[in-house]
Amino acid sequence: MVLLHGQPYAFTSEVQTQNDYIHEWLPQKKDFLQILLELEAPPVPWICKICQKDGVYRCPDCMHQPLLCTSCCCMMHETHPFHRIQQWIGDFFEDTALHMTGLQLHFGHGGAPCPSTSDNQQDPPSTDDEEWEDMENIPPHLWPPVGSRYLTIVDVTGVHFVLVCACQCSNADSYHMQLFQAKLCPSSFEKPSTAFTFSVLDDFLRDNVECGTSGMNYYSKLCQITSNVFPHLVVDRYWELLQVAWQWRLLKLLKWSGFQDNKEGSKKGDLAIFCAVCPQPGINVSPMSNLDHWKYTRMVVMDGNFKVEHMHERWPDDQVWLMDGRGFMVTNPPYQAYLKATPHIMEKSPCNNHKAISQANASCRKLNSMGVGATACTWHGCFYPHSIVDFQKGERQLNMDYTLANALSYNMAGINNILCFYDINCTYMKNMQRCVDGSGFLHIPASMRITAGISMWHMHGHKKELASALLAREVFEKFKDAITPTQQNCWIKQEEAALLHHIDDPSVMDVFEIQLKKAPMVHAVELQLLQKSTKQGVHHGATSWITHSLVIEEGEIILKMSEKDGRQKKSELERLTIACCADKLAAQIYMSMDDEFTQNDVSNGQPNLSARTDTLDDDEIFSNSSDSNSSVDEVCGRDGFKVPKPSYLPLPSRFGIHHCKANKADSLAKMELELHMGQANDALHGLHLALADKAVVFRGVVRPTTNYSMRTWAWQMIHSIDTSMKQYAAIYRQCQMAMIALGTKSDMLDHYQELHKSQLSISTAAFTQGAHNHRSSQLPWFWTIDIPKDTNSKSWLTEFYHIHWLCTKAAQDHWAEEEELLTCEFQWVVNYFQHRAKIWNKIYMDNKSAGNLGAACYAARQQAVYEQLGEQGELIWQGMNQNDGTFNG
Repeated sequence: MVLLHGQPYAFTSEVQTQNDYIHEWLPQKKDFLQILLELEAPPVPWICKICQKDGVYRCPDCMHQPLLCTSCCCMMHETHPFHRIQQWIGDFFEDTALHMTGLQLHFGHGGAPCPSTSDNQQDPPSTDDEEWEDMENIPPHLWPPVGSRYLTIVDVTGVHFVLVCACQCSNADSYHMQLFQAKLCPSSFEKPSTAFTFSVLDDFLRDNVECGTSGMNYYSKLCQITSNVFPHLVVDRYWELLQVAWQWRLLKLLKWSGFQDNKEGSKKGDLAIFCAVCPQPGINVSPMSNLDHWKYTRMVVMDGNFKVEHMHERWPDDQVWLMDGRGFMVTNPPYQAYLKATPHIMEKSPCNNHKAISQANASCRKLNSMGVGATACTWHGCFYPHSIVDFQKGERQLNMDYTLANALSYNMAGINNILCFYDINCTYMKNMQRCVDGSGFLHIPASMRITAGISMWHMHGHKKELASALLAREVFEKFKDAITPTQQNCWIKQEEAALLHHIDDPSVMDVFEIQLKKAPMVHAVELQLLQKSTKQGVHHGATSWITHSLVIEEGEIILKMSEKDGRQKKSELERLTIACCADKLAAQIYMSMDDEFTQNDVSNGQPNLSARTDTLDDDEIFSNSSDSNSSVDEVCGRDGFKVPKPSYLPLPSRFGIHHCKANKADSLAKMELELHMGQANDALHGLHLALADKAVVFRGVVRPTTNYSMRTWAWQMIHSIDTSMKQYAAIYRQCQMAMIALGTKSDMLDHYQELHKSQLSISTAAFTQGAHNHRSSQLPWFWTIDIPKDTNSKSWLTEFYHIHWLCTKAAQDHWAEEEELLTCEFQWVVNYFQHRAKIWNKIYMDNKSAGNLGAACYAARQQAVYEQLGEQGELIWQGMNQNDGTFNG
């Protein structure tokens, strides 16, 4: 059960889908088609709807497309001069134009004929057929009138030729002003021949913003509306459309912003509207509030767009700036002066290959601007007025300094906490303050505390799952009952210290991570053995020799896997590289066998090769039937050479633990066992990383691909990861068999279990937030190898509760802050509407007292709009908080 418009509503299976409606429509398809065909015929009886005489014209744009005679058609369309009519020619209705019926458009006097105009000027002229002999193949309704004064008027219904008659009174306005009073925007002023209706200009701007329609595509649509058979014969007014649209856009902005056209007294960005939700002191937030509170923090995001390119102007000195600095772009002259006075310092960046860095030295060719840089509010995506800058040569430090400084000066009085996100903040913030302080054009108050963030451009706004706030609070309250007050007080102090000092010392955030002692790697084990080998009386160099032997075994495993994967044809260079690797490995084996340690008497016993026999099918680990591009595959294979046979290095594990004890070599066996444990930890750690990489690549690369080439590349990444996994698995297998041969105790073997092929898979469903049916899923044993086996130990449980309590409290605090911030933002939006209503009320009073009736009426209408928005916001708030109807706006 849900609430719909305040009333309970239950969803049932009876709700119809689109397919249900289409099924209902199909049986009536034939009737609809029959009606469409009947509309092509003239009505019965065949008489004019108004005067009952013989009808010859009909208007498809009028309701019921009435049949009319010539005089009634003119009279009926005096107030609708841009309808497209049709004329009956014996067998069908042919497209025609209203000017062919003699319809004239009169300016002045409310559309009535001017009394000062002579009768001769009012008579509609006839078309001179001889003058248009070269246009005999053009439809008549596309011919312009001949010998008469007409205008080419562009409307949403197409392009029209309209006979016009201007007011000739002595006190009449100029011709282009008469056109504008008739809601026609002229393209010129001396002798205007083309005009655009207000409707078509509004429609073009709306299509341009909402649908991304370019001027050329929009005018092409108008040509199709004018004549879908001969659109290429319609007169071209594309350039006039662009010119008039620029003028119209500026007029609308001036009207929306309160008619302020005084450039000397205008404010930067005064024609643009900023975010109504972000806190703005004096607008939607009281300047007397505690603006240092966290909820008043301004969160901004900086980024560049390299698709917005601009060519060099042919006549740069002749450019006309319609709204320089009054919109979102910065004022051009001060910005150019800043660029000339500020040197650009190139520094090597530690970041990845961001486009912002790679294009800093790119050639600008014939471009005046390679792109734009902007600053916007992070939560709501609204751009800051007067903060968008041009890029002359990539996304440079000096460009972004200018946009940030301008953004932080817009309605920020009293706000000192700034959270700034930028993809390359790690490089940008190093020099930002120094560059701003050293510039005479930029100013950021010293009281502002800017906290840098990275890679947060795609940060989402408030989450919709507000029920999660209640769930987080409930979970935390239940969990809090399971710990002692002493533990809770201690953990709260740790959390407060971490949140207070995490900016200056990120290491304090380690309290949110489980502090586990990681399993030792082979290098750590080797270092430890080397430090205590002298004290235990172990043969000098034994540790290094055993470690080197283990490295040789790993090389043999890699070569053996490459031998299994030698089906593919390799290039000559690849075969040479592989042969060199095999030869180097053989040399290392020979040198190891000739080492001083191998001179000891080990011939009394035979190597226990059975102790190193594989217990699993080799094909599961050593085979690689997939096409791989990994580095190991590129340097290992069997094209033109033979892979060395197993070396059987005289390691203690080759002879077995009993033989080592009989020959007093148990210390060497223990040393090899510890090194094998470190080697196994290395292999398992590599498996962790490889499986995680595979899951991420599957979810982020393989599944989103939409074309063949990208899919091939993605699967090559998967095959490369699979090869690495098989190598780590084979190395771990070798280690485990050696540990068995060295007599490892059963409890240790429980820690290093047997590895199965089914365990080398991972599901990407674990990455989906809120995924279901995974409660019974169990991870393979090697994912928890670092966790102590005695999970009942008090220290381990305390650490677990410690981290879990901190994470649960963080979730509860997050939702509490989210709820508080969302409540404040709701109030700030209503305050913004009320502030705008007060501004328009002042404009209304000023214009009313000055006698500007039109401006006063528009201001009153705008005031009513913002008052309705504010009232609607308060009603929505009261509906969401029925228990507390008060609203602290």
